[in-house]
Amino acid sequence: MNLSDSQTGGLVPRRVSAMEAVLDHLRGAIESGRYAIGDKLPSEAELCRTLEVSRPVLREALRALQTMGLTVSRTGKGTFVVASTVEDPTFGDYAASDLLEVRRHIEIPVAGYAAVRRTPENLDHLAHLLDRMERETDTTAWVAMDTLFHLAVAEAAQNPVFRRVIEEIRDALARQSAFLNELGGRREQSNREHRAIVEALVDGSEHDAVQAMSHHLDRVETTLTDIVRPQRTDPLTEGGAEA
Repeated sequence: MNLSDSQTGGLVPRRVSAMEAVLDHLRGAIESGRYAIGDKLPSEAELCRTLEVSRPVLREALRALQTMGLTVSRTGKGTFVVASTVEDPTFGDYAASDLLEVRRHIEIPVAGYAAVRRTPENLDHLAHLLDRMERETDTTAWVAMDTLFHLAVAEAAQNPVFRRVIEEIRDALARQSAFLNELGGRREQSNREHRAIVEALVDGSEHDAVQAMSHHLDRVETTLTDIVRPQRTDPLTEGGAEA
């Protein structure tokens, strides 16, 4: 497939992956009514042939459609359209809006507590984890460390209840992180935001830690909003996508 710069990640142009191109194409077909609610999407084999992509790429796009709430997959029957617009993506057991609301009420104050209660061991662990994340190129490995990072901040607050809350939503956080990185190119930006959080903890500044975590969650919300309500063209019909 040919490549196209039809999407941007913030201020820096970002090339569109093959999965994103397929997702945009299928999502556009659903939102335009080409595939109406109740319709069954073509088979995987047919879509792979028509869109000229591999089955793994197609399956990732189909999973993203389900996360967005546009389709459901029925074993042995295929994938069916259940909505014509994206309202609120779901990550595991939780809707994105519910997850973000809880994260704001928990993780922002937790960052403040961590700044004044963290131990040298907490800081060493966070610094080591952050260094690994900044070197990591594999998205799956990075996502796993992303959840560990937020757990480590909760641990630094020295309150086991905070850690238990983050543990409860850990699967949803991982799913959300993977979604944002695949569709929003968030990894490098996230690393910078994580670095700011750690620097505030090192300085022992409750104010800066609260501000850094608040900014991080603001950026998460902005990226989610951009994905849910994009202004996009269809890369598959306007030059293709990055394989």
